[in-house]
Amino acid sequence: MKLFPVLAASVILIGASSLTAQADPASMSFFITSAGMGHGANLGGLDGADAYCGQLAKAAGSAKTSWHAYLSTTAPEGKPGINARDRIGKGPWMNVKGDVVAKSVEDLHSDANNITKDTALTEKGEKVNGKGDQPNTHDMLTGSDPQGLYSTAGGDTTCKNWTSDGEGSAILGHHDRQGLADSRQMHSWNSAHGSAGCSQDALVKTGGSGLFYCFAAE
Repeated sequence: MKLFPVLAASVILIGASSLTAQADPASMSFFITSAGMGHGANLGGLDGADAYCGQLAKAAGSAKTSWHAYLSTTAPEGKPGINARDRIGKGPWMNVKGDVVAKSVEDLHSDANNITKDTALTEKGEKVNGKGDQPNTHDMLTGSDPQGLYSTAGGDTTCKNWTSDGEGSAILGHHDRQGLADSRQMHSWNSAHGSAGCSQDALVKTGGSGLFYCFAAE
């Protein structure tokens, strides 16, 4: 009987080793930022958000050097904005544990994509809190419509193109595909609803913390 605890411990160690072996930061090409930048939706524009993605990826051990945030922007006077879907390369994309979240841009923006609470991990391989967790931080900054395009709905949908931590609003997605209402839109990973504002407090109030998606664009 004394052998059973030893055997159990060995099994646990083997299992832990197997889980560790599954993580592959060098090949990671998709993650959610493990923390916001600290200024609400003011990310320093697209350049600041991209640089932050690259910083987190490098710290995690990624071998990829070209990282873009999944964010859209708008332009004044009806001029064309920038689409999030056009910034992230061609795919496929996988998380730090090797789970493929999408095979292509088209796959990413279809019902077949594999973005869920279990696969939309941070660069550290950690799950992000979702509906039912305390606190709920499932709101992801995107500024995009369901197809990853900049919004033409009118009004501010990007917190002044990711430079405001006060007035304005931004379109948010739900990484866990869950929402308060049982509707297709509220289950959208990239276009569920708008934020209550652009400050850190406003993002927290809505159900987030200023997190966003990062994709390897190479």
